[in-house]
Amino acid sequence: MTPSITTQQLSERINSVTPSATLEMAAKARELRAAGKDIIGLSLGEPDFNTPDYIKEAAVQAINDDYNSYTPVDGYVALKDAIITKFERDNHLQYERAQIVVSTGAKQSLYNVAQVILNKGDEVILPCPYWVSYSDIVKLAGGVPIEVPTSIENDFKMTPEQLEAAITPQTRMLWYSSPCNPSGSIYSQQELRALADVLQRYPQIIVVSDEIYEHINYGVTAHASMAAFEDMYERTVTVNGVAKAFAMTGWRIGYIGAPAYIARACNKLQGQVTSGANCIAQRAVITALTESPDRIQYMVDEFKGRRKLILGLLDEIDGFKCNEPEGAFYVYPDVTAYFGKTMNGVTVNNASDFAMYLLEHANVATVTGDAFGNGNCIRISYAASEAEIKEAVSRIKAALN
Repeated sequence: MTPSITTQQLSERINSVTPSATLEMAAKARELRAAGKDIIGLSLGEPDFNTPDYIKEAAVQAINDDYNSYTPVDGYVALKDAIITKFERDNHLQYERAQIVVSTGAKQSLYNVAQVILNKGDEVILPCPYWVSYSDIVKLAGGVPIEVPTSIENDFKMTPEQLEAAITPQTRMLWYSSPCNPSGSIYSQQELRALADVLQRYPQIIVVSDEIYEHINYGVTAHASMAAFEDMYERTVTVNGVAKAFAMTGWRIGYIGAPAYIARACNKLQGQVTSGANCIAQRAVITALTESPDRIQYMVDEFKGRRKLILGLLDEIDGFKCNEPEGAFYVYPDVTAYFGKTMNGVTVNNASDFAMYLLEHANVATVTGDAFGNGNCIRISYAASEAEIKEAVSRIKAALN
């Protein structure tokens, strides 16, 4: 008889990792659908658009051109050149090929950077809320996540004073996303400059700027990159990818622009883990990045309309307190008004309870804010059709009434 495997037989490293809350909620939604329940999924950050035809055509051409061999670990030269052009065109950033590394999604890009920079006990400042995987990626590298709480009153953005207070002799990195997943908030150039001014006093700190939602911007605050400041360029890793803005989540291509020594280290690590990213996807991404961002504006315009719709609908529900996100495709309402209440025999003590209540009693999948480092909120994705958004909010309203 084969003995059962227990967590005691697994590494401390993996036992310390928390499963991704977004993927976990999506899995629960799938289970309930399989059991016959009509679940509306507003938990995953996945556009409901198809990949644009001109990108798909580039992939088909790559297949017909017999791209089927191993790719360079850090990406095709032609793709690196397209990324360099994109950085210059959209972000006013000048990179060379040796500073670019292409990976299997932006998540691997983030993981690579953590692994090559952090030593055991190094601290990483994470303004809350932050993307669900940041904290565990830091822990897997032996680092210590330092959460800096923000609130809906300051649009979920960290102030220079908060950054200064969070820095210790052990601080090694600062990670943030703008536009932010989950809040949709965008740091302006002036706000980033104020943070950079604090960082000038601490030259040992490396910044990771996650800009994957860059193009999903509704025009209130212009996108800005930390690396565009001359005194931050050699201390900033800019992370991006094509999953969100180009509706290419399954193509799994992310990339970094970084100081050359960091890029070399990421290349070295990746060579021992996954090697180069998918050959066909890379060829398609060359086209995606070379073409004008205007070609994906129709998706951004649609998201903007859905944002207006969902904010208006949620405003009709007592107890939901929302900021107006300037980018991405999420709303992040404060739901503390429901904490301590009992509905349908269920007592809601926190955001996790609230998200589970909505799943079980409204048949709507969201994600608890606890997973993003902010336990007062839940994340709702509006990367869904208007019909689904209307029906989902109607169900939520009924379940809470």
